[in-house]
Amino acid sequence: MTSETLSTNDKATPAANPTRRVPLSRGLSTKLLLLTIAFVLLAEILIFLPWIASYRVNWLKERLSTAAAVSIVLLQGEPNALSHNAQNDVLMAIGAKAIAVRDGGVSRLLVVSDMPPQVDEHIDIANVGLVNGMTGALDTLVFGGKRMLRVFGPVGDSDKEFELIMPDYRLRDAMLRYSRNVAVVSLLISLFTAMLVYAAIDLIMIGPIRTMTRSILSFSEAPDDPGRIICPTERADEIGVAERELAQMQDRLQKMLSEQKHLADLGLAVSKINHDMRNILASAQLMSDRLRQVKDPTVQSFAPKLLRALDRAVSYSEGVLHYGRTQEPAPSRRRLRLRQLVDDVHGLLDIEEGIEFINGVEHAFEVDADSDHLFRVLTNLCRNSIQAMAADKERTVVRRLAVAAERHGSVSRITVTDTGPGLPPKARENLFAAFRGSARSGVTIPDQPVRLDQARNGLRRPA
Repeated sequence: MTSETLSTNDKATPAANPTRRVPLSRGLSTKLLLLTIAFVLLAEILIFLPWIASYRVNWLKERLSTAAAVSIVLLQGEPNALSHNAQNDVLMAIGAKAIAVRDGGVSRLLVVSDMPPQVDEHIDIANVGLVNGMTGALDTLVFGGKRMLRVFGPVGDSDKEFELIMPDYRLRDAMLRYSRNVAVVSLLISLFTAMLVYAAIDLIMIGPIRTMTRSILSFSEAPDDPGRIICPTERADEIGVAERELAQMQDRLQKMLSEQKHLADLGLAVSKINHDMRNILASAQLMSDRLRQVKDPTVQSFAPKLLRALDRAVSYSEGVLHYGRTQEPAPSRRRLRLRQLVDDVHGLLDIEEGIEFINGVEHAFEVDADSDHLFRVLTNLCRNSIQAMAADKERTVVRRLAVAAERHGSVSRITVTDTGPGLPPKARENLFAAFRGSARSGVTIPDQPVRLDQARNGLRRPA
């Protein structure tokens, strides 16, 4: 890689200060506390409606029961036993305008002080349902205070039905006081519940999440510092899983960054060395050109091969420099005679005695590919096969390397097979990872050829 690429990779992105704290008003703890209070209050409101309806019915039943007791006394005595003042005192104590009783379908007015001209609402105390009770209670709370009510119904086991005419302002005042008390108690319950829920969740969830957040901020500031990796707890729940996964992710990221830094340093060194190597190879090219002028037949036979090898070496050097600048050129595809290319590969291989090389490509077989790239691929595969088979010195073992090709429509398949021991499992897992897929004790897969599929979009990765 070039120095520009290295400086770009090493340039740190401004990270958030790990000691920075989220403002209290925007923190999860405050949001959790407020949401808990709101939800508990909402639940109290839903519970309040049946409560206030029940309170209203019970209040009216108490007044009707008192009126029934007075009515029984009056029915047992003389009709005019109570004076007008006494009747007013009874009605004032109950908060009513009149008391009546219905017996056998006949209504009888027992006590009356000031009969109102009209009644605004009739309440059958024995048939007040849940929905009617809640709507009536809300109506009394919001719009009541100036209405006249007629409350009637049986009391206890009596077969008589009692009636009570009364204003609703006392009922409304009692309901308002009850609502105020319920509101205060509900608020206290909400605060107490919210504090308990907040303390529990802060201990179980918010605290560990806050710790993980600080670890992430701290790690982002200095990912190469091993001390910034979070220490996971032994929890078996989701938080524990998240902590362990975060620790593993930070550890893998730290190793990856370390490897990338080493690769960047290595790339810079290789680029510098390769630059000098290219100059040396250029000088070798100039000297090898003079070999063509030598009339010796032996020199004339190997001089073209030497020149082609030097040309490819210079091309490889330039390719490495381009790769370091992230400017690798596109493949230069041409029509090639594959058998001659395989012969060139064979000529550069250092094949020891006992290893058989077979060029099984037909003379007329042609491919559309980049000559240098395909030559490099085949050279690497064949060299790996030879190194794998060279480790086995037993004379009875067959050591054979064969290169063949076949065409399927517009696709050409080139196979490189050998009789070596094959790839170990660890090398198979990292076969296409840079600097990780090599293994001296077997670098090819026997009886499973490597394919180079050549189609309209160019050569594809070996399968």
